[in-house]
Amino acid sequence: MKLLIGLDWSKDHHHVCFMAPNGSLQASFEIPHTVTGFARLDAERAKFGVSASECLVALETAHNLVVDFLWARQYRVYVIAPTVVKGSRGRYGVSGAYTDASSALLLADLLRTDLARFIPWRPDGALVRQMRAKLSLIEALRKDINRWSNRLLAVLLRVYPHPVGLFSKLTTQIGLQFLMVCPTPHAAQALNYHDFEDFGRQHGYPAAKLPGLYAHLQSPRPESDPTALLAYQDEIPFLARTLLPLVQHRLQLIREVKSLFEQHPDRFIFESLPGAGDLLAPGLLVKFGDHRERFPSAAIPQALAGTCPYTKWSGKKRLVLFRKACDRDFRRIAQQLAVESVKQSVWAATYWQEVYARCHRKSQAYRCLANRWLAILWKMWQTQKSYDEEYHLQQRRLRRQPRPK
Repeated sequence: MKLLIGLDWSKDHHHVCFMAPNGSLQASFEIPHTVTGFARLDAERAKFGVSASECLVALETAHNLVVDFLWARQYRVYVIAPTVVKGSRGRYGVSGAYTDASSALLLADLLRTDLARFIPWRPDGALVRQMRAKLSLIEALRKDINRWSNRLLAVLLRVYPHPVGLFSKLTTQIGLQFLMVCPTPHAAQALNYHDFEDFGRQHGYPAAKLPGLYAHLQSPRPESDPTALLAYQDEIPFLARTLLPLVQHRLQLIREVKSLFEQHPDRFIFESLPGAGDLLAPGLLVKFGDHRERFPSAAIPQALAGTCPYTKWSGKKRLVLFRKACDRDFRRIAQQLAVESVKQSVWAATYWQEVYARCHRKSQAYRCLANRWLAILWKMWQTQKSYDEEYHLQQRRLRRQPRPK
């Protein structure tokens, strides 16, 4: 006998439903999110004389300690998308009402009736999981750096425009260090060239560029109102001190991701893509993961990344719509790959121009190119081959030749 287990999870408790393969309800109970609660789940299963490996468990998340518990004890885990669960509620009623118990029952019943639709969940290897965590933090830091740097730029343009354009970017480490040393226009004007040269030398800046930077710093600028300068003078060093550790930690994380990526056996596949740099290549590897059975066709990663549209077709009415339900981080990575590949790949640039001529929208053209790249990458990933531009162009020419009648 097998047991079908539906588990409706939450932060501090989980509702569990045991169902037999014939659809009869065997047990329904709630456990706390504790060691004792997890042990009870195991004990209740043991009462039926069924081993953990014979139990199929359905739940709506893979990011929970209960999933680690289940996998460690060899339960067969299925992660079902919340949208699938929501769309299936009508099989038990039309009112839309539901409870934790009914949600657990529905999850178990989905395993009974629709098991062939779902792919067993397996955790990725240690390298992929480490990269996933670090890349997530890198992206969060990028957003924070953009937010704080926009604030800093606005303040500088208002009262202290001299540092804007002084170094390559406002958020470079040397640029932020300079704002901590010279947080006001008066401090910048009082800085002599010898002190500026010492500052540049301490931070490893090329000596040949320092005279031009000093001239930029000393060039006349419109003076701000003294009251406005007084209001913002404390904010400038605060923002610089806030940004500096964020920038430094992000750079350190990028180095760590690069080191982990170089150890992965599939590295050669993703780094061969034109335009895939230190972040896009590991980002794509993380999204595809270690287990090739997860994506049996290219359409699955394309839908997951939201690069392909979806169609509503009924009778004579046919609508092709933008796919909003997707992994937005995956879409960002795929679309950024499309943007970068246009600069390095002949076929990508040609394809983008063809699509852009039809739709006249850059974002849509890049999304279409990203969709093609995901199909190519899926094939490379499945066959464990790196990208070859010449081979790809040759295959495209062969497909375009007229077929013999």
